Amino acid sequence: MNEEKFYCRIPATSANLGVGFDSIGLAVEKFLTIEAHASDHWHVEMVEEFLNVLPSNKNNLVVKTASRIASHYDVILPPLHIRMSSEIPLTHGLGSSSSAIVAGIELANYYGRLNLSMDDKIRLGSQIEGHPDNVGPCVTGGLFAGYYANDELFYQTSQFEGVTLVLSVPPYELSTKEARGILPKTFSHAEAVEQNAIANVMLMAMLKGDYETMGAMMMRDKLHEPYRQRLIAEFPTVKALALEEGAYATVISGAGPTILTLCTEDKVGAILSRLQTEVPGCQHERVGIYRK
Repeated sequence: MNEEKFYCRIPATSANLGVGFDSIGLAVEKFLTIEAHASDHWHVEMVEEFLNVLPSNKNNLVVKTASRIASHYDVILPPLHIRMSSEIPLTHGLGSSSSAIVAGIELANYYGRLNLSMDDKIRLGSQIEGHPDNVGPCVTGGLFAGYYANDELFYQTSQFEGVTLVLSVPPYELSTKEARGILPKTFSHAEAVEQNAIANVMLMAMLKGDYETMGAMMMRDKLHEPYRQRLIAEFPTVKALALEEGAYATVISGAGPTILTLCTEDKVGAILSRLQTEVPGCQHERVGIYRK
């Protein structure tokens, strides 16, 4: 990579995986691609038409993030012409904002010669997002489980082999603000204990490759899924059909409205066939887990 031109490709992410609210996420093989070179002013050129709703100046999230990181490290970035292309739908629970934040961090790292570590990038992204479940897998790839509070960061990653994803994307948006606003403010001690037990078993099963148990636990979330599912009319049907065809689990991707199904590769064809026939209002597609 020479200094005259910068290139990076940042994956989409699917966060929560049922019981991992604000702490677990997967990198997905859909990408935000950024090309940049020095210019006399900041400008963001959008390749896809749907990106034109985003600012093309310093208010673009990629630019704002790069400027914030540069300021944090007391370096000055040159004005850049940025060419942005994306396969990630906006406001659909696939981490489009997080991918932009990580792209901004990578821009600042390159043009500011910051030499940031993977830990640094996740910490900086978590400072902006408030939680690491999207920015983490954006940086590491694969499966990510993390804790971030008071600028303390702990995380673990896994390649999560043997699982394929099916995304069902409704034709409407669902803002994170709306999806968070529907959640209860408090939970009882008993509910917290139950959630903790479910999450513990889910993670252990996931790491052992016991994906049947993983899926069963993944669909027993108490913190957000029961409330957010009401905002996604297609969810019950997608879940029922996918499970009938042998999926491990169907959950909400991030804040929604995208629906995430986890299965083996040999089940993908039957699941897609059923979903495309019986839930034609959604866009259904097989995607892989992005592993670095």
